[in-house]
Amino acid sequence: MTALTGLREEARAFACCLKRSAPQGQRPLLESGPAGRPSSGCYRMDAIRTEGLTKRFGELTAVDGLTLTVAEGEIFGLVGPDGAGKTTIMRLLTAIMDPTSGNAWVAGHHVVEEGEAIKEEIGYMSQRFGLYPDLTVMENIHFYADIYGVPRRGREARIDRLLAFSNLTPFKKRLAGNLSGGMKQKLGLACALIHTPKVLFLDEPTNGVDPVSRRDFWRILYQLLRENVTIFVSTAYLDEAERCNRIGLIHRGKLLACDSPGEVKKMMRGTILEIRTSESRKATALLRQRLRAQSVGIFGDRIHVVTLDPENAATQAQEILVGAGLVVAGIRPIEPTLEDVFVSVLADDGTEGRGESAKR
Repeated sequence: MTALTGLREEARAFACCLKRSAPQGQRPLLESGPAGRPSSGCYRMDAIRTEGLTKRFGELTAVDGLTLTVAEGEIFGLVGPDGAGKTTIMRLLTAIMDPTSGNAWVAGHHVVEEGEAIKEEIGYMSQRFGLYPDLTVMENIHFYADIYGVPRRGREARIDRLLAFSNLTPFKKRLAGNLSGGMKQKLGLACALIHTPKVLFLDEPTNGVDPVSRRDFWRILYQLLRENVTIFVSTAYLDEAERCNRIGLIHRGKLLACDSPGEVKKMMRGTILEIRTSESRKATALLRQRLRAQSVGIFGDRIHVVTLDPENAATQAQEILVGAGLVVAGIRPIEPTLEDVFVSVLADDGTEGRGESAKR
């Protein structure tokens, strides 16, 4: 407990340096209720706005002229492969680093001129587990409550509700270092929410987490939207992007598209034919060599062919594969997935290679 006391002293000293609004200005914690997908609807104002935001590291441009808006009460997904610039954007918007050029505002504050004010209004969860592994779940939450100046009065009730909605109540005395990956992420989220932020930044929060924990994590995020918390989440998982009100596709620091998942899918040029065959890799190689199409790629055990002339392409694909002695189980047009669109947009942008696409 001596180490914890030292940390608490450090937290109180840090908290005294922060200018804080009156406790009564804090919004209530989460209301319980069944999880449901948020509606896009109308929002009151911009919680995040950027204009030509750029960050360079020497000759490398990590963020290239980013211009976007995120509405209050919206869940916005920043989607892109590793190295696309997602984490750098997070650090710029949370006032951790200054941009090379351009402007950005979060919760009405400029990221450079009012950086300290922004830190009071936001919660931020980085990719790395940033809590103290040798402290318990409760000790970590109290530590962050001290840092953010959360009043002692009513704090226990707030913590109990955070533990309940994140399903951490049975583990509140467990050391953080002994938690599973999913529970560590939930604890990180609870710590980020202890002061009821207006805007929540989550940098690939479910990376490496099992599917059940990922589902639970998103259930929690949907609950947060009911309290009008704006959520800005980065992810390389395209199935998670489907859960957002709007998404931005980013690659090599450039924003390639920004809209609702449904509208982004409409950017797809051409029709997708799904081909099922017993030897998908051999079939893909043949089709890439001989079929006239926009693109041919493997998606699991299926082949996706993008074409502007689906009827002729289907006939040609059937003839090519049967002529090579392969059995074709079926060819049909399908709706594009976000991965299809992402690959298509990368091709339009002059980027080659399917290996750079985001995760399915």
